[in-house]
Amino acid sequence: MRFSPSFLDEIKARLPVSEVVGRRVKLKKAGREWNGLSPFTAEKSPSFFVNDQKMAWFDFSAGKNGNIFDFVMETEGLSFPEAVERLAGEAGLEVPKSTPEAAERERKRASLTDVLELAAKFFQDQLQGRAGAKARGYLADRGLGPSVQTRFGLGYAPAERYALREFLAGKSATVETMIEAGLLSHGDDIPVPYDRFRDRVMFPICDRNGHVIAFGGRALEKDVPAKYINTAETTLFHKGSVLYNHHNARKAAHDSGAVIAVEGYVDVISMTMAGFANVVAACGTALTPDQCELLWRMAEEPILCFDGDRAGRKAAYRAIDTALPLLGPGRSLRFAFLPDGQDPDDLARNGGHQAVAEVLASARPLADVLWTREVEAGPLDTPERRAALDRRLSGFVNEIKDETLKRYYRDDMHGRLAAMQGRGLAQNAPSGARMARPQRPWQGRGGPQIPQGYRFSTFSVSPSLSKSVAFSRAGGIPPREASIVLILLNHPALLAQHLEDIADLDFASQDVTRLRDCLAGLAADGHDDHADLRRAVDEAGLADVRRRVEGVEVVSSLWCVKPEAAEIDAGEALRQALALHRRARALHKDLKSAEIALADDPSEENLARLCEIQSELAALDGREAALEGFGILSGRPPKAF
Repeated sequence: MRFSPSFLDEIKARLPVSEVVGRRVKLKKAGREWNGLSPFTAEKSPSFFVNDQKMAWFDFSAGKNGNIFDFVMETEGLSFPEAVERLAGEAGLEVPKSTPEAAERERKRASLTDVLELAAKFFQDQLQGRAGAKARGYLADRGLGPSVQTRFGLGYAPAERYALREFLAGKSATVETMIEAGLLSHGDDIPVPYDRFRDRVMFPICDRNGHVIAFGGRALEKDVPAKYINTAETTLFHKGSVLYNHHNARKAAHDSGAVIAVEGYVDVISMTMAGFANVVAACGTALTPDQCELLWRMAEEPILCFDGDRAGRKAAYRAIDTALPLLGPGRSLRFAFLPDGQDPDDLARNGGHQAVAEVLASARPLADVLWTREVEAGPLDTPERRAALDRRLSGFVNEIKDETLKRYYRDDMHGRLAAMQGRGLAQNAPSGARMARPQRPWQGRGGPQIPQGYRFSTFSVSPSLSKSVAFSRAGGIPPREASIVLILLNHPALLAQHLEDIADLDFASQDVTRLRDCLAGLAADGHDDHADLRRAVDEAGLADVRRRVEGVEVVSSLWCVKPEAAEIDAGEALRQALALHRRARALHKDLKSAEIALADDPSEENLARLCEIQSELAALDGREAALEGFGILSGRPPKAF
């Protein structure tokens, strides 16, 4: 029985080699490949490799290699037709019957491919001819010169209504074939079908094997209703199941272990010319489930690159909704947002490789972008609005079908909610007040429920959210750490008195640690004046760090850190801050131990211990003791920090 190449390709596309081979060979991930012991020879060291991108397996000990059909034939003793039938069933495909009708469909499919290849050659010749002068000028203005035009097969569709139709008719193509290939506009109200693409720069769209299956056309005139149009849906082309430049990006994605998805054809080309060959684009549509599957076959965490404007964010948010039900271990997305007002083409042409690399390096995990989207959806200043946020996040997490990943997402979102709630309460607590222990989002009336694999995680926030009280950290420097070094900086006598106390302090901020080390080194020099000590710090190259510490607004406005404060008041504030700081650092260490204990033994007792530590941290964060009688010596009213 003869099977069509397109049918065999569809089976291979649906069944990764690692999935088929993994049923008989215990495979381990090794970089971008899999390896294991040969099923054909007795060996102790793995010499059997699987590469999903190449759709192939290699057995160096037995000297064999092949595709999924070859593997099933070799290991199960099946014939080729039997192997095809077996794998087609696993892929959810019905084996086509060998009938005259099936043979005719395959003949038509081959004929469509031939016609599309002829059309691509026609458009390329037109671009380089006299009629293509305007199109060549447009491409040159976009930085796409002759070599790029050739590399990507760019072309030009003349403005005449029948130019392509007459050319293909001269090559014996029928009007019916041209219509079925999506090259002619037709209908009951169109007596004579005419060229679908006219006066447009043409971008050929290929399948994963490099065969032309459709076109995208960019209008050259400004008053045209649609700037971009694609081939309509055809037997060969379903735009939601195709990625532009897929055939070129496959090898580069395998070599780099990453794939980048952008929104436009020119974006792909410009990014490629900037040194990123692993770039693809959706064909004029929002990201679809089929396109997600294609991306995941090239890399575990594709990077979706969007414009930094409102439309780009909306496109990213739609992609999240599409991807959530499909996520699983080794199947996620990252999001890179460009500077506002720029698209990938602008960035690549103006900034080059380095500018693109910096944007990609800042790509954010899907969980971060989901959190940001929901937090920025509206105010969170009442319990009701925060409860609504909790409910929305739970709804989105429940869309994840993989139960293990769903559990981790639920824990991650609960941790973010808990951190936001705890920080917000701590920042707004009255001076010297003891905060009530915040209720954890996963705790119900029946007591704590064990969040398997729970971890409190750090997260990114948007610029607008970062300005809120709940997330005020002024450049990443914790207020308590800033207060300690500011008191020492403005009161040199206290620096000498507490040198041993501060020498072994564990600070979260590297900048604060550097400033502390500098102050400790200057203590022996006998700086009695705070201005003199500041100059010494600046001369040591830490002027920027000093200014950043002094710029922590919630601390710099406190009287006790200022040079004018009485030394006895500043000293008492320092002792309080040191005591609270040591307690907080000890709690963080206890928290790590509690997390490990919970992972090893997910009991209610271990969970309760973890929740207790986190509650104490939330109550401690941002609070300093109100000093009894503070400010009496210096003539200032009592204040707390």
